[in-house]
Amino acid sequence: MIYMDNAATTMRKPEEVITAVVNAMTSMGNAGRGAHGASLSASRIIYNARESLARFFHAESPKQIVFTNNSTESLNIAIKGILKPGDHVITTMLEHNSVLRPIYEMQGKGVEVTIVAADKRGNFSYEAIEAAIQQNTKAIVCTNGSNLTGNYVDINRVGGIAKKHNILFVVDASQTAGVYPIDVQDMGIDILCFTGHKGLLGPQGTGGMYVREGVEIRPLKSGGSGVQTYSKHHPKEMPTALEAGTLNGHGIAGLLAGVEYIEKVGIDTIREEELKWMWKFYHGVKDIPGVKIYGDFEAEKRCPIVTLNIGDYDSSEVSDELLMTYDISTRPGAHCAPLMHEALGTVEQGAVRFSFSHYNTEEEVETAIRAIKELSEEE
Repeated sequence: MIYMDNAATTMRKPEEVITAVVNAMTSMGNAGRGAHGASLSASRIIYNARESLARFFHAESPKQIVFTNNSTESLNIAIKGILKPGDHVITTMLEHNSVLRPIYEMQGKGVEVTIVAADKRGNFSYEAIEAAIQQNTKAIVCTNGSNLTGNYVDINRVGGIAKKHNILFVVDASQTAGVYPIDVQDMGIDILCFTGHKGLLGPQGTGGMYVREGVEIRPLKSGGSGVQTYSKHHPKEMPTALEAGTLNGHGIAGLLAGVEYIEKVGIDTIREEELKWMWKFYHGVKDIPGVKIYGDFEAEKRCPIVTLNIGDYDSSEVSDELLMTYDISTRPGAHCAPLMHEALGTVEQGAVRFSFSHYNTEEEVETAIRAIKELSEEE
């Protein structure tokens, strides 16, 4: 199989990740729930993962790193935990439903919402974000990179706007964590939400968030914590304040191994390889008659994604043909990005997304180019 759906999940993982998960599953106890060797081993691995991610994202302290199941959970904790009735929040048309649906839910509870429009290339105006700020604006919530077009968002610029107006800045780094360097201090990020199973090369069921020291978030969950057992209330100290119940220790062990692999190989080296395959594919298909590509390919930075359609063919039909005839795995449809499809005019047709890994090969990319050429000739 030629796997080109890495924006959904990176299917191929480093051997170190697989080994770490297997070792954890045969040795790890429940962190913070005992003083025996297995429990202490789990606590050490989880702390090492916090420390590694704090260093990776330039957090003030490992205690500012919270573990969750994925970006969606992180974004729900952030959005529902900082907004209250009467607040105003700004977001964009680029967002995934993991941002939009929690915001819509809060809108139903009395939060005012502004969604900044995107153009036909999938870009929004940074000036429009600043122009949307009101007296009651509590936060800006936006993605670092579109999961549909691959367009990169200048987080430094948005962070500067948020800091200038003293409002919170929440970033969805689902498509960029492990792909581009993220410095939460330099970028002015107050809450960073990330998943472990994409660019960080960890297992599914892992994710987390960075929360700037002093930022208060109402917990989404409460319950077992391993400490303060006789209190009726969940602990308020970070990171326990936002973590209830047993963590996915086995998955976190794999996530730690994924981050260590990225640091060993080099995040720039990995990204350059991914972009090399993206650009080869893009240049190989962009001039094929009937092929329409979405997104801004003139920008300096972008995620390793190429999304396209062939004529009037339904995107699901194209994706099915790619799989059945060429054994190429892609993602058709709406990509959980409804507003972005509205901006691109692809609500009915959807689009076929190719997303690349540093594990892809030249032969695989050439096969994908040939497939698009042959399918376009059948139109």
